[in-house]
Amino acid sequence: MGVDYYNILQVDKNAKDDELKKAYRKMALKWHPDKNPDNKKEAEANFKQISEAYDVLSDPQKRAVYDQYGEEGLRGQVPPPSGGRPGGATFFQTGGVPNVFRFKNAEDIFAEFFGFSIPLGGMGGSAGAGASGGSTFSGGSMFGDDILSSFGDSRPVGGSALRKAPPIEQKLPCSLEELYKGTTKKMKISRLICDASGKTITVDETLTIDVIPGCNKGTKIIFEEKGNEQPNEIPSDLVFIIDEKPHGVFTRDDKNLYFTQEVSLAEALTGCTVHLTTLDGRKLTKRISGVIDPTYAVTVPDEGMPFPTEPTMRGNLLIKFNIKFPTSLTPEQKSGIKKLLSA
Repeated sequence: MGVDYYNILQVDKNAKDDELKKAYRKMALKWHPDKNPDNKKEAEANFKQISEAYDVLSDPQKRAVYDQYGEEGLRGQVPPPSGGRPGGATFFQTGGVPNVFRFKNAEDIFAEFFGFSIPLGGMGGSAGAGASGGSTFSGGSMFGDDILSSFGDSRPVGGSALRKAPPIEQKLPCSLEELYKGTTKKMKISRLICDASGKTITVDETLTIDVIPGCNKGTKIIFEEKGNEQPNEIPSDLVFIIDEKPHGVFTRDDKNLYFTQEVSLAEALTGCTVHLTTLDGRKLTKRISGVIDPTYAVTVPDEGMPFPTEPTMRGNLLIKFNIKFPTSLTPEQKSGIKKLLSA
């Protein structure tokens, strides 16, 4: 089929008009060359491809031809099969000469969609009325000004840019085990959206939240524009903030884990064995043979939290000790200890 327009817009083959609009809107904003001054060549290529995909899939005739014959069919490069294809799209002129569909200019699609045009520099083609002297805005589009917040220097003539609603933040409690191993959580939300006719409806949606191994408390996971859609306002982002639940055994400081072992005075002086279960369920044993004072700590390398950017790397586990001193001693015990320590 050549170019996969559905894949370019990241929609499935049964996508409806409003889904196509949302996909184009998001990707056109992301790859607009004026928003990518440091990567303009790649942005221009992607922007053209995104625009072409939307041009084809939003046009029923072009889409029917594309679905049956692929990109080649749109360009008149596929001969009709013998006897034709019953029920298929007809795009061959009388006499067997194929129709060649005209593809719209990327800038024109952008202007039609958002209700104004922004000059795209060296992309070629017209940028709409007034492009040579700056941005010109016609207004009236249902998507009208919500692009403006993505272009720092854009200002409408005789109007104001739409404001984006403040982000909605919600804590996402995670156990230390979940942060150690990583986890996937499902969150059901209800939100208001505007359908293709402009009517506001409530929809339920389940979000999949991927928490990678080693995530820190305070890490933000952002779902762009998943808040309620309101007239004259860009929907807010939905932000989940990682919150670490207290753990019964370990405490955490960034990439390091801390474990405190209680020992008697006798064990502090003569040695002990530490037994613990790691966050991923392994049994860990560490023999301590030296004298343990109140500041003593043992470092176990690579038994801490994973690095979020390098999951194969880990911090350290530090074992500290809480020495339990006796509350009283008999005269005989005092004498024995004094004798031992003075020897």
